[in-house]
Amino acid sequence: MKPTKSRNNLIYHATFHTRSKQLGSQLSEDLRKKYGKKSVRVIEGDSIKIVRGEFKGVDGKISKISTKKSSVAVEGVKKEKTKGDKFDVYIHTSNLLVTGLNTEDKWRIAKLEGKKPSEKPKEAIEKTTKKENTTKETKVTKTQKKEVEK
Repeated sequence: MKPTKSRNNLIYHATFHTRSKQLGSQLSEDLRKKYGKKSVRVIEGDSIKIVRGEFKGVDGKISKISTKKSSVAVEGVKKEKTKGDKFDVYIHTSNLLVTGLNTEDKWRIAKLEGKKPSEKPKEAIEKTTKKENTTKETKVTKTQKKEVEK
């Protein structure tokens, strides 16, 4: 199969799951340092800055997401028809820079921070205490063995 055909199949005939993953945008410098990631999948409510295109430099929040177009509609970015009606302009996610994250989804934030979202903090505390106890026990048994050998 030709490379152009396989590339087009990945982009234009992708499954819904794959299309959803293609809705990623770069993170701003401060968010990169905070989370240690370069990009993130955008969701409604994220604050963004448009980096390229007609609306370059515009800041806003994401109001709608179109997985079919692989693009998003931003609040305040509209065009006017000849009759005077206004409509949303969809901007491709590769032309955006995420400046603020929507923190309503705790699962998403946990994944960004590198934690297991399903893991509860209490379990993490119990695991550390168990590890400390086992290391102390092994040290005690080693010293006891040395004393017995003497």
